[in-house]
Amino acid sequence: MLTFVGLGLYDERSVTLAGRDAIRAADRVFAEFYTSQLAGATRADLESCHGVEIEVRDRAGVERDPEPILAAAIEGDAVFLTAGDTMISTTHVDLRLRAEERGIETRVIHGTTAQAAASSLTGLQNYRFGKATTLPFERSHGGDGVPDSVIETVEDNRERDLHTLVFLDISIDDDHEDFMTGTTAAGMLAEQWRADALGVVLARAGSPEPVVRADRLDVLAEEDFGDPLHLLLVPGSLHHIERDALATLASAPADILAENVAE
Repeated sequence: MLTFVGLGLYDERSVTLAGRDAIRAADRVFAEFYTSQLAGATRADLESCHGVEIEVRDRAGVERDPEPILAAAIEGDAVFLTAGDTMISTTHVDLRLRAEERGIETRVIHGTTAQAAASSLTGLQNYRFGKATTLPFERSHGGDGVPDSVIETVEDNRERDLHTLVFLDISIDDDHEDFMTGTTAAGMLAEQWRADALGVVLARAGSPEPVVRADRLDVLAEEDFGDPLHLLLVPGSLHHIERDALATLASAPADILAENVAE
């Protein structure tokens, strides 16, 4: 059997009880941390908490050479770990389909997602989110500044009066990790899109002390939101409950909230 387990958002304690039980019962445990990571826990923390050895696979080891994972699932119970929810990334769906094609039984144990946290912590209504997008580092997409596709997604959502969740890039190169910050993301959009647009930065969702801050993008670009992971949200117009939530939970200034009230 191959069990996909979402680890949740922050540390070794964020996993569900069902996920914990599956990890501890597995014969072999694999993980990938290139699509997302637990900012509050290392591999050693996970191994110590669950009493297992975790075999970390890079992107090539999941997408191009999944045979060790599949072989382990044929021989016994294998678990594949990811941060957040395990089926958010298409690479994980592909791995599950490969297993099913080989006659391997699969199951999914979900974890909390950044998208759910974005709504829960900001007070922005979850059914008013449109298409999400990812803002990459320039070196990741080989271009300058913000890709046109990111701005097009934000503008398309705003035309439909929907909020946009912007995932921020994680760059892993030769064991060096670089996490895009809310400061950097807000600055890039302020410079190449609209400096005066309302933005919301969410830092360390799932931790005991997450940070939620709302203001104009050019203001957010001057603030420090601390350790990763960060998200950026670009709201559409605001329902009065959403407006009150951003004022209370994210210290949003009254003047910019008044500019974004739904009619």
